[in-house]
Amino acid sequence: MTENTQQQNSAPITELPTQYAPAEVEGTLYERWVERGYFSADAASEKPPYTVVIPPPNVTGSLHLGHAFEHTLIDALTRRKRMQGFETLWQPGMDHAGIATQNVVERELAKEGKSRHDLGREEFIERVWKWKDESGGQISGQMRRMGDGVDWDRERFTMDEGLSQSVQTIFKKLYDDELIYRAERIINWCPRCLTAISDIEVEYQDDDGELVSLKYGDGDDTLVVATTRAETMLGDTAIAVHPDDERYKHLVGKLIKLPLTDRSIPVVADEHVDPEFGTGCVKVTPAHDPNDFEIGQRHDLPNIAVMDEHAVITVPGPFQGLDRLEARSAIVGALRAEGRIVAEKRPYTHSVGHCSRCKTTIEPRLSMQWWVKVGPLAKAAGDAVRDGKVAIHPQEMEKRYFDWVDNLHDWCISRQLWWGHRIPVWYGPNGEVVCVGPDDEAPTGEGWTQDSDVLDTWFSSGLWPFSTLGWPEETDSLAKFYPNSVLVTGYDILFFWVARMMMFGLYAMDGTPPFHTIVLHGMVRDQFGKKMSKSFGNAVNPLDWMDKYGSDAVRFTLARGANPGVDVPIGEDWVQGSRNFANKIWNATRFALMNGATIEGDLPPVEQLSATDRWILSRLNATVAEVDALYDDYQFAKLSDALFHFAWDEVFDWYVELSKTTFMGGGEAAKVSGRVLGEVLDVTLRLLHPIVPFVTETLWTTLTGRESLVIAEWPSDSGFRDTGAEQEIETLQQVITEVRRFRADQGLQPGQKVPARLTLDGTALAPHEAAIRQLLRLQPEGEGFAATATLPVSGATVALDLSGTIDVGAERKRLAKDLAAAEKEKAQATAKLGNEAFLAKAPDNVVDKIRGRLTKADADISRLQAQLDGLPQA
Repeated sequence: MTENTQQQNSAPITELPTQYAPAEVEGTLYERWVERGYFSADAASEKPPYTVVIPPPNVTGSLHLGHAFEHTLIDALTRRKRMQGFETLWQPGMDHAGIATQNVVERELAKEGKSRHDLGREEFIERVWKWKDESGGQISGQMRRMGDGVDWDRERFTMDEGLSQSVQTIFKKLYDDELIYRAERIINWCPRCLTAISDIEVEYQDDDGELVSLKYGDGDDTLVVATTRAETMLGDTAIAVHPDDERYKHLVGKLIKLPLTDRSIPVVADEHVDPEFGTGCVKVTPAHDPNDFEIGQRHDLPNIAVMDEHAVITVPGPFQGLDRLEARSAIVGALRAEGRIVAEKRPYTHSVGHCSRCKTTIEPRLSMQWWVKVGPLAKAAGDAVRDGKVAIHPQEMEKRYFDWVDNLHDWCISRQLWWGHRIPVWYGPNGEVVCVGPDDEAPTGEGWTQDSDVLDTWFSSGLWPFSTLGWPEETDSLAKFYPNSVLVTGYDILFFWVARMMMFGLYAMDGTPPFHTIVLHGMVRDQFGKKMSKSFGNAVNPLDWMDKYGSDAVRFTLARGANPGVDVPIGEDWVQGSRNFANKIWNATRFALMNGATIEGDLPPVEQLSATDRWILSRLNATVAEVDALYDDYQFAKLSDALFHFAWDEVFDWYVELSKTTFMGGGEAAKVSGRVLGEVLDVTLRLLHPIVPFVTETLWTTLTGRESLVIAEWPSDSGFRDTGAEQEIETLQQVITEVRRFRADQGLQPGQKVPARLTLDGTALAPHEAAIRQLLRLQPEGEGFAATATLPVSGATVALDLSGTIDVGAERKRLAKDLAAAEKEKAQATAKLGNEAFLAKAPDNVVDKIRGRLTKADADISRLQAQLDGLPQA
């Protein structure tokens, strides 16, 4: 629907409340939009499609400020495209978030003194579904508060029936294509969550530990190794040295007694060992270290696991039953008693991996898991970007993407959880393995069991762009809305989610990538650039700010900070500033309505327009063109800033103020300006609507009497430009700005009237005398006028009678002092810029800063000299 077919309401309302109250309009407006189906996407439409999927929030809680940021950007894109005539789908939904959600529900059970094992698998999963229904409703409510223009009829969940079918289908397809396999490998194991986790779910931080040097063997057969995990020595199956290390060549192939055990282990030569690091010897524990596992594979070493899933020692003997940290201390003590400790360093700060969900120290562990063979999938994902099928914005993020997909290891996709998509593989009593697709019958009979593991959450999330549209069925929605137009997401999940979607989309959809463009944004931080966190005490609930300042204020603040790929600092005072902007829009529109602003009829012909009218229409069209270009380049901060300055500075401050004298005069000129002001407000509100939808909707429907901005047409650049009018008004602005600065320098109050003589003849400013006097509070000169200050500005002269208002002598001294300071600043900057040695060594930003100082000093000298020249001699 375009604005030409919108229903007309009753006659336009020409009055608005004196103040804007967001809480009184936002909820009602949003529900009206949803009820009228504005956000619903029609797969049968002949309009060109525009599709964006929501990065599905985890069902584990509420939306945070980062979600509000991301949703603002997506909503701005989709609202604009809807206004441009696209069949727009913003696909909503939530992620089941396997580990995180299971942890939350298990904590709730713990409060009742129960574990999931007390309930059993089926009852526990029922409990999680119940919790999901409660939490999911909270997230939906927050999205409505934000103004998210999503198609609620299409809301999906990564474990609903349709998406479960998608997961089972692609698992079976990958399995049949030998891209999914089961193997025993070293994985990251969380002893708290009792599951494998992927490399990208491990967070590394510097911990204080201990570095212990241990002596293996005796006499000439002595070797010294260093370790931060002494407890793993119980599982050592070799000592490795470099093949070219002359110190140990005589020992390669020999057996060395392993302390505290009744075993002997071989010395092996392996190029992985760095002979320059430490003693050049490393202990090899294949079941508890990924590098050691590779060494073990090369030398056919046994794998001895020494811990269970809880990281408790299982090796028979004095350490059995001890937690890994207890065992570490006990084993070091036992080695010390045998004289096997060569050196100890405490504290020893080193990087340690932690589970990103529960923060427990992870344990490398040999385990039988399911894996995706990512080689061919990752190559396709890299080629899609290299070949230009998919663009990454900002482009400098491409390197990070390639660094990841070009070096991907096979992906461990099995998790030892109950909540999630259960792996569709059955094992038979005689070692049979059967993968079951959604249309297959699972094997039955005695001895058949399904794999107890579930799939990594990112496995189902990787299908999101097409599973939400009905794949594997060939639905109308899939045909219409795949591939997605753009993906907007944080750079922090480039590896978690984006790469997975690229691999699966290209694989499942016959080489068609899941989206044309990937737009990566940064993280929201506090106003000092610090990461927001509850533990830091700086986390913000976006609903608190929305309650206080309105959703538009929060949205505009977030959009105005959204530079591509860069983190976004935000503080409450900035939200206050955006609230003031919303109030400014409100008040300016009230003024316009009270002074006859209208959108009725065509714009008057150019010959009937004043220079002020032509100037604002010229600037309006230039702004439309600028905003369009910035939207197409995903420069949200720049386009928000352009809209802010155009609306506040040029429309509300300059055009409205310059038009007041015209409106006061009435007649035909007032009607012309009323029509121009109506046009400018109409287009400005349309431009602002995608970012601040609530206040603009209220004002636009009042101004126009039409149904809704959501379905109005996006403005287009008519091509009208008037450089002459722009130069004329720019000159007028210079005069007014300079005289205002002079008045402020003299300590005059803004409303204080001053007699003045204006010499405007022969300049383009002559027609603007009334406006100049009105805006500068300048009275006619009258009898006894004495020009105590004369300001030559832009070809005009403004003579002021300041007698009785200032101490001329004191003012001349003050200006002379400021002028001397400006001249000194100019001399210093000129000297530095004239020093070739300085210019050769100084960074570009330092040189640019000094050039800026010189430019400012020149401007200050001109201004201060003009003020001095304008004052009478004391």
